Amino acid sequence: MKTLIEQCRDGKIPRPVRQIAAGEGVAAAAIAAAVARGTIVVPANRKRTVARLCGIGAPLRVKINANLGTSPDCEDDAAELSKLKIAVACGADTIMDLSVGKDLARTRSAVLKHSPVPVGTVPIYEAFIRAEKKYGDSAGMTPPEVLAVLEEQAEAGVDFFTIHCGVTRKNTALLRRHPRFLGMVSRGGALLARWMQRTGQENPFFSRFDDILRIARRYDIVLSLGDGMRPGSVLDSTDRPQLAELKLLGKLAAQAVRAGVQVMIEGPGHIPLHHIRRNIALQKKYCRGAPFYVLGPLVTDIAAGYDHIAAAIGSCVAGMYGADFLCFVTPAEHIRLPDEEDIKLGVIASKIAAHGADLARRNERAWEQDRRMSAARKVRDWPAQAACALDPEKFAAMRRQSRPQLDDVCTMCGKYCSMKMQGEDSERA
Repeated sequence: MKTLIEQCRDGKIPRPVRQIAAGEGVAAAAIAAAVARGTIVVPANRKRTVARLCGIGAPLRVKINANLGTSPDCEDDAAELSKLKIAVACGADTIMDLSVGKDLARTRSAVLKHSPVPVGTVPIYEAFIRAEKKYGDSAGMTPPEVLAVLEEQAEAGVDFFTIHCGVTRKNTALLRRHPRFLGMVSRGGALLARWMQRTGQENPFFSRFDDILRIARRYDIVLSLGDGMRPGSVLDSTDRPQLAELKLLGKLAAQAVRAGVQVMIEGPGHIPLHHIRRNIALQKKYCRGAPFYVLGPLVTDIAAGYDHIAAAIGSCVAGMYGADFLCFVTPAEHIRLPDEEDIKLGVIASKIAAHGADLARRNERAWEQDRRMSAARKVRDWPAQAACALDPEKFAAMRRQSRPQLDDVCTMCGKYCSMKMQGEDSERA
């Protein structure tokens, strides 16, 4: 069976492309052409029916991902499913299960069963945990065992994989020659770097990339080429190891597209505001316009407890300059496993950033949303304003709690509301 890329190359417009076109207001033929050349991806495993498909890449609206998953300290599948429900209700376009608890297959199965949106994973986590159980030491992990994990997760229905194929022996050596303030902060990247150091072998995601492409092609899975060398501090932003990895990911992405496999590129990380435009430009150059998936980026390191705000600032700017997919960041980032409220705040902050970027990218549907809100504010139609808000429930609750003296104004200005005065003056004229 041909992949989505191959079908689009044949001049066909597959059903997923038609569905996305209808939801985005973009011509289906234009989306199909972008899929064919590798600048739009549609995460949708052949083994699973995704109720809410999404396309990622220009000229589509900027999408957002929400992370969830168990940890060795918090293994509660019910709690993660509750977070999943909240994330989707608040507008997450995709979900990533980053579980590192004891029963990863059980958690993943529950997430896949209940998620109406595409689901991604980081397979190296399961490969390492299995090796620790089997050998008593993760160094015992073998490349065939890594491929087996990918195959099993693909068969289960996972829609996209993060694979850290740029964390090679060459690039980790470069990192040692050009040390950073925080070194390697990617969990998957650090696991692979330690495995390579202890075994003397090359990263299996790089050495067995052709085998990975065959798995991805068989299930039509999107490969998200992970940024294991991403900076975890603004002090390390845009350094040689980061850019060396990005160049390699660009070459591997081109290889994937030639093989008919959809691919996107993951990006940093912690980047000061003035580095963002250059980072996006370099990614688009080295990766030939492949969709860019950024974590934040966080524009400062001192926002602990409020990192969703630091990330929203960076995300909006990154989206304006061409990032296509934003990984949310919660207030709990760097501190603890996020709870339900953290998930909600992270998704809403990311939605604000994505919408702001869509306005900057002149997305007409985004502009229409703002027109509707402005029209409702003009006539002080409070229910209509609530309907236009990203969080209608919070809007309505704050309105109920405020109890203004006049029904058509709020407690900020009361009878001195500028919209009210303008309306009254207009009626007299």
